[in-house]
Amino acid sequence: QLQLVESGGDLVQPGGSLRLACAASGFTLDAYVIGWFRQAPGKEREGISSISTNEGRTYYADTVKGRFTISRDNAKNTVYLQMNNLAPEDTALYYCASRSSRRTLMDAVQLRANWANEGWYEYWGQGTQVTVSS
Repeated sequence: QLQLVESGGDLVQPGGSLRLACAASGFTLDAYVIGWFRQAPGKEREGISSISTNEGRTYYADTVKGRFTISRDNAKNTVYLQMNNLAPEDTALYYCASRSSRRTLMDAVQLRANWANEGWYEYWGQGTQVTVSS
């Protein structure tokens, strides 16, 4: 059974840092694009970052660029989201999602166009809560 499990969410003060993890079971992550999304109460789900398979190409929303870093450790079958300089507006339920990739040029083009589109992903985790508050 394919499963994604997020962890690392917590209550943190403004300016603090957290590292979220997205661990896969039932499949190997190195053949999948992984995206991170978040949803705050009363708001739509927002795509914030994504990472490709082999070359590790990364994408970020403007709201997190320069503060968040996505990375993958294929040996651990895990993708991470390092979040620095957190602000109250980062408070949300954070999800990771995956989409299989054949590592072709067409897949790379599709990733560039769709990385923030939640409908493009195939599998989702249950989410981990991040709360930024003093």
